[in-house]
Amino acid sequence: MAIQQGQMAPDFSLFNTEKNKVSLADYKGKNLVILFFPLAFTGVCTTELCSMRDDIASYSDLDADILAISVDSLFVLDQFKKVENYNFT
Repeated sequence: MAIQQGQMAPDFSLFNTEKNKVSLADYKGKNLVILFFPLAFTGVCTTELCSMRDDIASYSDLDADILAISVDSLFVLDQFKKVENYNFT
């Protein structure tokens, strides 16, 4: 299913690195950046997520939360988040 620019995202639920269920509906009425990345611990993905981490103030100024989504296992993503000190879900 292709999503067009400006189209509302369909609701979804996934588990975060703390193994808590997170749904798009949890952010209803809030600004949200959804960042899809293929694999943890790869050069491009690490650079991309680190730039989000390092510029978190810009997103905070916009009152926006960040959700980063990957196909990796929760265990890999938990380690990735800890190693890189990511400050978002």
